[in-house]
Amino acid sequence: MILALLLAVPLSACAACAVSAVSAVSRRRSVLEAVNVTAFAITFLLALAVASQVLRSGAISLWNGFLYADALSALVILLNAAVALVCSVYAVGYLREDQRLGALDGEVGSHGAEAKLRMYYSLTPLLVFSMLLVTLANNLGVMWAAIELTTLASVFLVTFYGKVTSLEAAWKYAMIGGVGLSMALFGTLLTYYAGHKFPGSEGVAGLNWSILVGQAAQLDKPSMRMAFILVLLGYGTKAGLAPMHTWKPDAYSEAPVPSAAILSVAVLNCAIYGLVRFYVLTSRCLGAQYPGSLLLLLGLFSMGIAVPFVLVQKNFRRMLAYSTIDQAGMMVTALGIGGKLAAFALMLHMTFHTVAKSLLFLSAGNIYQCFKTDLFLKLKGGVLKVLPITGAAFCLGTMAIVGLPPFSLFQSEFLMIRAAFGTAHFLVGALFILFGLGVFTGVTLHVSGMLLGTSEEPRAAWHPWRDTPIAILAVILIVIGFWLPADLLELIRRAAEVVSP
Repeated sequence: MILALLLAVPLSACAACAVSAVSAVSRRRSVLEAVNVTAFAITFLLALAVASQVLRSGAISLWNGFLYADALSALVILLNAAVALVCSVYAVGYLREDQRLGALDGEVGSHGAEAKLRMYYSLTPLLVFSMLLVTLANNLGVMWAAIELTTLASVFLVTFYGKVTSLEAAWKYAMIGGVGLSMALFGTLLTYYAGHKFPGSEGVAGLNWSILVGQAAQLDKPSMRMAFILVLLGYGTKAGLAPMHTWKPDAYSEAPVPSAAILSVAVLNCAIYGLVRFYVLTSRCLGAQYPGSLLLLLGLFSMGIAVPFVLVQKNFRRMLAYSTIDQAGMMVTALGIGGKLAAFALMLHMTFHTVAKSLLFLSAGNIYQCFKTDLFLKLKGGVLKVLPITGAAFCLGTMAIVGLPPFSLFQSEFLMIRAAFGTAHFLVGALFILFGLGVFTGVTLHVSGMLLGTSEEPRAAWHPWRDTPIAILAVILIVIGFWLPADLLELIRRAAEVVSP
């Protein structure tokens, strides 16, 4: 029953916000805010309960296996629910400031602001519902439909401000994402064909993960070869892997910052989750070398393509987008390396990246609203002086995301490199280090110039709704560099066992 509740809570919040008919605008805004924050707090508590139950009893299911959660599902659910909660709290202060500055008014005055707030607070729970369904769907076809729903929900969030650039970014996102997911659909259908003769695979049950994974060695091999290529291109587009990455910088820089954070972290987690499911099936059918080689190719290419764009970047939100492309490449590379150590490093990295990148995007939102620009040239430095908490948090997040010790991502990246050399992937390990150094150089140069120096802006006051989530994330980022709760570490280990038993 808990799995059904996990889906019902954000879906109910979406419906409640969509039909809200409170008369006063200020009251309507407060109702929408309260519904979102409350719903995501409950969702996070339910995610904790699912993780606890999976740790105690193993995989759980509902409705004759229609909903299914193992350790991998539970970890991604927990991470995404945490991101949704943090972003819902931050969104209260961020959108209030946007409304105060007139960024929501457009051409239709206060009614435009009211409509945009309702759109945000309705679509965000729908996006969270679709992400949860991705991780709870036992059927790979339903999982594909849920990933498609994340695109439909988020593409309207990219158009939130109604600018020409926003519409262009949303159009690019919809077109590239649509083509990618079409390929993933064909790959899913080929997977069904590869196992349609199995006992118990009649009808839609032929796409159930719990059935396919137990008989993966008997899947039709030519079908699975083509299926994995299509799925890799399809879900790789959703993850922003190169060369299907071009939608990402535009979408991240145009969407509201809380939405961009969810896209950069939670939606990425869902795309990697989908790739992992198909990787497991393909590796058990064809051996790990075939899918691993393809994953290494796209993973390293994504890391490499991010380097020059980070080095010459002029916009700090677009810089974060290319950093996410780099991080997605790292995770896919770890999956391609294969083996227990690489699988553990992948799950660790996903966990650590969720915290660090959320912190960076929310901090970037504060900087953008304070300085009214996201261009390094116009910013002219001084962020630490004007926004001491936000600037310090952005500095911490930057050091973590580029893999500096003792921050947590250094640990997961070190394990990835160790796994590469330990499995005789010497070129992979060398390129991993080289591309990592390139991104480190670019990000450090840009961020140091942004944070240091003087500014004519007055020192900003403390904003509880915006600054509290950032402070909490910064503390968590520091703590997990030295210590992980035992239950979370065990969940990460069990999730890694799903990838590489």
